Amino acid sequence: MFSSIAPLARLNPFYAPHFQLVQDGARKRAGPAEAPTTRRSLAAASAAEEYSCEYGSLKFYALCGVGGVLSCGLTHTGVVPLDLVKCRMQVDPQKYKSIFNGFSVTIKEDGVRGLAKGWAPTFIGYSMQGLCKFGFYEVFKILYGNMLGEENAYLWRTSLYLAASASAEFFADIALAPMEAAKVRIQTQPGYANTLRQAVPKMFGEEGIWAFYKGVAPLWMRQIPYTMMKFACFERTVEALYKYVVPKPRSECTKGEQLVVTFVAGYIAGVFCAIVSHPADSVVSVLNKEKGSSASQVLQRLGFKGVWKGLFARIIMIGTLTALQWFIYDSVKVYFRLPRPPPPEMPESLKKKLGLTE
Repeated sequence: MFSSIAPLARLNPFYAPHFQLVQDGARKRAGPAEAPTTRRSLAAASAAEEYSCEYGSLKFYALCGVGGVLSCGLTHTGVVPLDLVKCRMQVDPQKYKSIFNGFSVTIKEDGVRGLAKGWAPTFIGYSMQGLCKFGFYEVFKILYGNMLGEENAYLWRTSLYLAASASAEFFADIALAPMEAAKVRIQTQPGYANTLRQAVPKMFGEEGIWAFYKGVAPLWMRQIPYTMMKFACFERTVEALYKYVVPKPRSECTKGEQLVVTFVAGYIAGVFCAIVSHPADSVVSVLNKEKGSSASQVLQRLGFKGVWKGLFARIIMIGTLTALQWFIYDSVKVYFRLPRPPPPEMPESLKKKLGLTE
């Protein structure tokens, strides 16, 4: 019975590292040992595969940031109509009762062009967020991994992914906050402003610089759990797919096959991301629309049921969005010939401690 449950337990990305060590050790006893993924092996692989830069170099971080700009800026701008309807459902659920009703009412009042409201702050804001989110994630993942050491970085890799992504998102939200505030005003307050150029001076004149940053704390509440789930779930899902689903090692897969795995893992991660971040997203939408309200006041007024309004629309949007973001980001890495580490493997030192190698 245990033998049938163990593989399912190992798919859980948050299970204890000691259990994982024992299970991985037992499995690897039966097969040949594989070379560990270390910075030294990545450097050797870089020379062999003619990568454009070394893993962890300034050029590597910069190009990862470019990938983040493209993946977040393009995808979020592409779903502006759905985002607009979702925001209006959150701030005025009596008028916008469902996704289809929201589209119908918006088109009737503003025309088809009205669905594109807020595209400029969306593109600028989420491009800046993507730059920091993906760029700093790579920085913090390597930094924290080096601090932990090779063995602990492998044993506690889920915690490593969570810490690195949370650290990156902290800075990413500071970059996003001003444009997110302008976007919500444009999308949810008819007649307030139709363009970014109209919204920014009006907001500054009414509330000063606070108008652009009063939503940063709720953004952290929404985006940090979202990003932690996005990166940790993605990393562990990729690992699980190659271990249990893909019939051959990653090194034998073509670039196209690897990108398909990236897309599938991204979508799975996106569904969980949408669920854990939706209550805070509802608070942000209402808070940026209203003057003088605090996050706690909005949360109390919405109640438990109110914060889950628009969840289905957000699952569709975020699931697709996250999958496309990871696909674009990984494609940029392939295009620029950046090092793309394979799923982590047990270091040689741990294998020796377990008696798996001579």
